Amino acid sequence: MRTVAQRDGQRRVLLSTVSSDAHTWNLVFLRLLLEEMGHEVVSLGPCVPDRLLLDSVRRVRPDLLVVSTVNGHGRIDGVRMIRRLRADPVARHTPAVIGGKLGVAGEEEGTAAARALVEAGFDAVFTDTADTALIGRILGELPQRAPEGRAV
Repeated sequence: MRTVAQRDGQRRVLLSTVSSDAHTWNLVFLRLLLEEMGHEVVSLGPCVPDRLLLDSVRRVRPDLLVVSTVNGHGRIDGVRMIRRLRADPVARHTPAVIGGKLGVAGEEEGTAAARALVEAGFDAVFTDTADTALIGRILGELPQRAPEGRAV
C-alpha cells in the first residue's frame, strides 16, 4: 500500500465501466486524458460488478467517479449501480458521472437515458458525442481538499 499526498489541483478519479461492458479502449483513452490533466487515476477495468465498484469507492475515496459505457447498456446498468452507490452511507456523496453510449436506439433514447441517469443519482451524464473537456471542467469545479495522506 502506498500513500499519496494530494498536489495542488490534483484530484483522485476512480474510473470504471458498467458491469456488462467489456470495452477497454475507452478506459485507456479516459485514463490518459485524466492523467494528462494532472489527476491521479485508479482504474478498475472492464466488466466491474456493482459490489466491487461500491467497495472501491469506499476504499479509494475518490474525488470523482467516472463510469464509461460503450456497449449501449449504460442506462440499465448505470441506474442500478448509482442507486446502490447513493444508498451507501460512505459512498453516497461521491460525485459521479457516466458517459458513452447509453442505449441502443439512437439519440432520442440517449436523451431519455440521460434524464433517467440524473434522476437516479448521477451528477452529470455525457452522451457519446460530448466534448471530453467537460470532464476537466467538472473536476476543476470540485471543492479543493486539504492535502492529506491517502492509501491507494
